[in-house]
Amino acid sequence: MSSDNDFQEPEFAEALLPPGFLKDPVHLLAFGFGSGAAPRAPGTWGSLAAIPMWFTIAWLPTPAYWVAVTIAFVIGIWLCGKTARDLKVHDHGGIVWDEFVGMWIALALIPDNIYGVLTAFVLFRLFDVAKPWPIGWIDRVAPGGLGIMIDDVVAGFMALGCLLAIDVWVMPIML
Repeated sequence: MSSDNDFQEPEFAEALLPPGFLKDPVHLLAFGFGSGAAPRAPGTWGSLAAIPMWFTIAWLPTPAYWVAVTIAFVIGIWLCGKTARDLKVHDHGGIVWDEFVGMWIALALIPDNIYGVLTAFVLFRLFDVAKPWPIGWIDRVAPGGLGIMIDDVVAGFMALGCLLAIDVWVMPIML
């Protein structure tokens, strides 16, 4: 088991991916099927990559959808934790499975049209990047794979809350 002292500083370590790193299925999933290996803005690319995957679960009845997202979250704790330990970087920018789950939460109850998807994407990225309270606090204190996952889950729920508020309070005025 590695300790926190075994982890490198992210800025230096994020440039280093061992050769063949993404050939491991665990790392490939944690890196969002390779979307997290983008040299710039891997979280944004990971969030974008989550959208086509969302269409594979969007058709599910609501309870089954939430079960699928919950399963992805629980699996993500292990995927992200193992990948972080293997890289010796707590929350490597290329680990984007957390963005997948956060996006799926943000997209949970919206219509599957371009405007709903775009708004969910923008709101989720805003919360994920800005990290307002409690997201920033959670990001700093939660350890391991859970810590990697949970801040994006909260960002997803905050984006979803904003989308629901827009649907309830703004859209009736505009129509």
